[in-house]
Amino acid sequence: MTVTAAMVKELREKSGAGMMDCKTALAETNGDMEAAIDWLRAKGIAKADKKSGRTAAEGLVGVASAGNKAVLVEVNSETDFVARNDAFQAMVRQIAETTLSTDGSVETVGAATYAASGKTVTETIAEAVGTIGENMALRRSALLGVGQGVVATYIHNQVAEGLGKMGVLVAIESAGDAAALAAFGRQVAMHVAATNPLALVASEVDATIAEREKSIFIEQSRASGKPDAIIEKMVEGRMRKFYEESVLLSQAFVINPDLTVEKALKEAEKDFGAPAQITGFVRFALGEGIEREKSDFAAEVAAAAGKK
Repeated sequence: MTVTAAMVKELREKSGAGMMDCKTALAETNGDMEAAIDWLRAKGIAKADKKSGRTAAEGLVGVASAGNKAVLVEVNSETDFVARNDAFQAMVRQIAETTLSTDGSVETVGAATYAASGKTVTETIAEAVGTIGENMALRRSALLGVGQGVVATYIHNQVAEGLGKMGVLVAIESAGDAAALAAFGRQVAMHVAATNPLALVASEVDATIAEREKSIFIEQSRASGKPDAIIEKMVEGRMRKFYEESVLLSQAFVINPDLTVEKALKEAEKDFGAPAQITGFVRFALGEGIEREKSDFAAEVAAAAGKK
């Protein structure tokens, strides 16, 4: 029979599943609405969508590398208990490996084929939701590559090989010794994990953030009652300090605070045997920026007991 738009709309409202999933379910069940709902539930799709409103702020950050490129992915779950599950860890590790064959964007990673299932990454996660029973999502992904050199990786709070609560990539372009580049790159990655720079260089700092800082400094300086010319100099000095503290190449290197990261890189060139340039970095901290739901435990217990 012909599956109409009205039928798809009705099934979407009843199941909460996506339009294409509903269309497929109706086609597979000859338009039988209840059978289509059962088909979606059997595939784990309806169950997954019903849970999609829950906050998933736990999970894992995964890293993978091959040749002159490396990737980071963040796959969220609702609880840390699931993040410690072997099946979940294997899935995150495979998603990271899959990301190496994409451009690194969430859209292309989600649409890429997950080798173990032959389905897309998005479909595989949806099936895992149905199996494990809580919301999960591929939140973000990133890829860095170099023509020559290394992309160093670092996992902080590692819970398994290549998996943890924070991941960092640092790309260094150079024709120098690969082992020396990798060792220095890992040190810089650890520095990034500790200091969380806003950008590689001052010109890359988000203009909105810079303007907000400048406005605060202007107000603070005006409170001193000094002339405008002096205030202008004060603000310039404070902005200079702001960039020194928040831009990677200008920051004091945590391994040797007497040097900036940029100067440490220059000194390390004698170990590399060639000039080198840090061309980019990525830092993922698990769940950062996610507004976590606050629950009233007493109310939850009362609700479970049938009280109001």
